[in-house]
Amino acid sequence: MELRQLRYFVRVVEVGSISRAALDLNLVQSALSQQITRLESELSTRLLQRTSQGVTPTEAGVAFFREAQLTLRHAEQAMRAAKSARLSGTVSVGLAPTTAAVLGLPLMRAMRERYPEVRLHMVESLSGHLSTMLNARQLDLAVLFDMPMDGVSSAQSARRWSVQPLMEEDIFFIAARHAVKPRAPATVRMVQLKDEALILPTGPHGLRSMLDAAFLRAKVKPLVALEVDSLAMLMDAVRAGMGATLQPWSAVARQADAAQALHMARITDHQVRRSNVLCSLSDDELSPAALAARVVLVDCVRALVGSGAWEGAALSDPGPVKASGKT
Repeated sequence: MELRQLRYFVRVVEVGSISRAALDLNLVQSALSQQITRLESELSTRLLQRTSQGVTPTEAGVAFFREAQLTLRHAEQAMRAAKSARLSGTVSVGLAPTTAAVLGLPLMRAMRERYPEVRLHMVESLSGHLSTMLNARQLDLAVLFDMPMDGVSSAQSARRWSVQPLMEEDIFFIAARHAVKPRAPATVRMVQLKDEALILPTGPHGLRSMLDAAFLRAKVKPLVALEVDSLAMLMDAVRAGMGATLQPWSAVARQADAAQALHMARITDHQVRRSNVLCSLSDDELSPAALAARVVLVDCVRALVGSGAWEGAALSDPGPVKASGKT
């Protein structure tokens, strides 16, 4: 027996006609008759008396009608209770500027669609700052790069985190198109960059640490012309021809004219990729809303990478969520 059968039966009794009830329920009359017949068969008793004027409930039908009405009211109360207890609360999510350029808007849209009662607090900052905020419990979740404990100066201040690999991003040599030779190659190796004036973020942040290690492996001392810890200013300087930079594709995701204004060459050296990891407070510290937001964030990343919308990115082997940090 299904709730819809109860609704059908109650409506038939209320209007005294299968044809009128079918119109009200937007059903074909024969389909409604079959549902009533099936209900009577399941109960092994006749519920309706068919007459030339319509239908009237039998004695059993009257008793069933009363109980069916009560059951439907209880079902409606249960649905209202479920809706009023929908997931709610506030979740703080930290993203680096490059990550926010691709993931920020899809994440906000997905959370609003799935959990409209959850208030999302989005923070855009550099990886090292996000790490500090996560340790201070000012964030529930953050997407960080490479070493998840990057930026933590004291082992005593480090909290236990849950860490989940998200994806790997290719790194590109990015320069103003007017500052490079025509038909510049689409790929380049680190050793070829020894004479390039570079504009890079400073050392404490994940990308710079990875690049310094890559230059060291290539036995090249980079020529750092500028250090800029603002993605917007850094890219402004690159577009002005003040130097080139080494960044993932997401660094230009907000720039509609990037293909025309910038030359991008993928770095082909082994291990020159940026690892993105989703870090959060431990599961027992996260609220139900934060746990749900973590799932939504992972789903968004997988959808963006899988569809090709996140250029130069490949999903990491998800593996289990692991604890990281020190207590």
